[in-house]
Amino acid sequence: MAGAFGFKGCQKIRGPQLRNLLEAKDFILFDCDGVIWHGEKAITGAAKVVNSLIRHGKNVVFVTNNCTRPRENYVHKFCRLGFTDVMLEQIFSSSYCSALYLRDVVKICGQVFVIGCDGLRRELQEAGIPCVEEADAPDATIYNCPLAPDVKAVLVGHDDKLTFLKLAKASCYLRDPDCLFLATDNDPWHPLSGGRILPGSGSLTAALEVASGRKATVIGKPSRFMFECISSQFRGVDPAQCLMIGDRLETDMLFGSNCGLDTMLTLTGVSQIEEAQEYRNSELTTNHSLVPDYVVDTIADFLPAFEELDEQSN
Repeated sequence: MAGAFGFKGCQKIRGPQLRNLLEAKDFILFDCDGVIWHGEKAITGAAKVVNSLIRHGKNVVFVTNNCTRPRENYVHKFCRLGFTDVMLEQIFSSSYCSALYLRDVVKICGQVFVIGCDGLRRELQEAGIPCVEEADAPDATIYNCPLAPDVKAVLVGHDDKLTFLKLAKASCYLRDPDCLFLATDNDPWHPLSGGRILPGSGSLTAALEVASGRKATVIGKPSRFMFECISSQFRGVDPAQCLMIGDRLETDMLFGSNCGLDTMLTLTGVSQIEEAQEYRNSELTTNHSLVPDYVVDTIADFLPAFEELDEQSN
């Protein structure tokens, strides 16, 4: 997109151009990890940027594929890290959106078998969606364990306690063609300190796809459904008036492209500008959806724009 400003993809933007862009947008969508924080440490200036956007009347929402904690825990984290103006209704996680999908879209009648953390289960329970209780004996195997009779969906998220038995049981449930196969997200991995990585929900989903011979419906980014959730809960959401800010080309930038939003890559997370330029120069047109309209080193680059806006208003 970005045609209104005459730029091509990967445009490094600062100063007056950044101020004009922010003035033109009503909704600002942020990814969380790698954009506004790293783990338990806020990115320098991020809290001031988010709080300033809210106080300048912008609609700020957070779209995260992290399904490990319920939204109320995110509110506590935002507050703990200095994001004092963030409210529960601004947070759209893949676990919350999965619960909405099961409750409001497919109107699930029956239980959901969950591969995921307690945070995912809590979001489902708060939406009134029954989950299969895990009560297998320590020596249980797929040969002798009980299977619930009324499982109507299998939902896969991040699960650091994944067992072979869970995978096998999910495969059995998915033999029923009427049993839905859902994934909170398809993130392949997440960076850790010291060069290590954490396998993501996408890697667990891939294993179950192979075992079941089926493809999962992905709820989180880059699927459009998260944006549909936002549009259903906020009035007047116009894609042309939205800006998606993220750190991952294959997730955040593709999500923005799929939803018709302008996109901005911040270089404080996974993807770097060289990767975006490779996609931009690729002969494969499908790769062009991974190219951000704009690039900033960090969202702290927004701060001078707010100072100029404040000077203009005084």
